[in-house]
Amino acid sequence: MHHGPAAELGTDHASAKKAKLGVWFFYLYLFLYAGFVVVGVLNYELLGLEVFGGLNLAIVYGIGLIVFAVLLGVLYNNMCSRYEDDLNKEETGL
Repeated sequence: MHHGPAAELGTDHASAKKAKLGVWFFYLYLFLYAGFVVVGVLNYELLGLEVFGGLNLAIVYGIGLIVFAVLLGVLYNNMCSRYEDDLNKEETGL
């Protein structure tokens, strides 16, 4: 049994803007992650420093990276949806 696509897909007029935004977000996250790696390689004793509520820097920084990645994903989805809505309105003339 062959089923067709669930939705009719058209041209994505926002793909260039979405790709550029994705690259910016990638480099932003890469910069923060590289900071974690650099601290771990060059001054690993610093990661054992207690910084917040009995947690060391490694835990706080690591969890912060995870939370930041999720927030970037939500922001990326929101901004891409706006790009698509705006460019589709321009295309249809609404």
